[in-house]
Amino acid sequence: MTAGKSTFTAGLVQMRASLSPQTNLDTAIQLIEQAKSAGAEYVLTPEMTNIFEVRRERLFGTIAPEESDPTLAAFRELARKLGIFLHVGSLAIKVLPEKAANRSFLIDRKGDILARYDKIHMFDVELGDGESYRESRNYRPGEIGVAADLPWGRLGLTICYDLRFPALYRALAEAGCSFLAIPSAFTKQTGEAHWHVLIRARAIENGAFVFAAAQGGKHENGRETFGHSLIIDPWGRILAEGGTEPGVLLAAIDPAEVTAARAKIPSLQHGRRFEIIEPMAEPAHLRAVRGLS
Repeated sequence: MTAGKSTFTAGLVQMRASLSPQTNLDTAIQLIEQAKSAGAEYVLTPEMTNIFEVRRERLFGTIAPEESDPTLAAFRELARKLGIFLHVGSLAIKVLPEKAANRSFLIDRKGDILARYDKIHMFDVELGDGESYRESRNYRPGEIGVAADLPWGRLGLTICYDLRFPALYRALAEAGCSFLAIPSAFTKQTGEAHWHVLIRARAIENGAFVFAAAQGGKHENGRETFGHSLIIDPWGRILAEGGTEPGVLLAAIDPAEVTAARAKIPSLQHGRRFEIIEPMAEPAHLRAVRGLS
């Protein structure tokens, strides 16, 4: 799909989610309504909008399957009432008795689910000083990249740790995405080191807008997230940035800037397939020239 000519306002909701889905829902609704009142037509919430819980027993005792999840139902009604495209960065959704999906939902103006995306890359890391994460213990990874058409162009859906896998974003850009969504809950440590450079890199290398709504601050369970939600243009410029407190940030989005950036540096057209050879190995075509094959 070719990017539309009309501009729109994108709104990002930054949160500090708790262990209570109802509390998180109430907070999110208030902030989404604030974004709408300020003119947002597309609103993105962070990763884990419904619950910020890693303890297995409590998590699976609280979350629900998609068809009976009250947070999702409330967001669908809210999108319909406000007449916006509401992109729920992710919810913890029960898919098996002991496995959840870290699932993003794009809801249209009628309250219908336009697209779903299950986070592909699991955050299984050892950061040192006792800080470690095993997302795969509770969550089932997705296997499919997802793009969806908005009135202004095509949106690529991703979540948090996906950010470190640029091949996913290049595939989405090659599939026609002008906008890349990266709802996140980056840790304070990794956010301070890598957040800005990675988010800007995904925008620059793909000539796309990036919408990155984030969790920020010290959470009820003791985990600290980096915040600094970002809206980045296709040239890598920061259009809007949050701090660590909950709130809303907005920016006017002109899809024509995608066309302009990709015309200046048409790297999406310049990609070439190649092979990696073993160290010191000689390519077959050179061997043939020398008469060795």
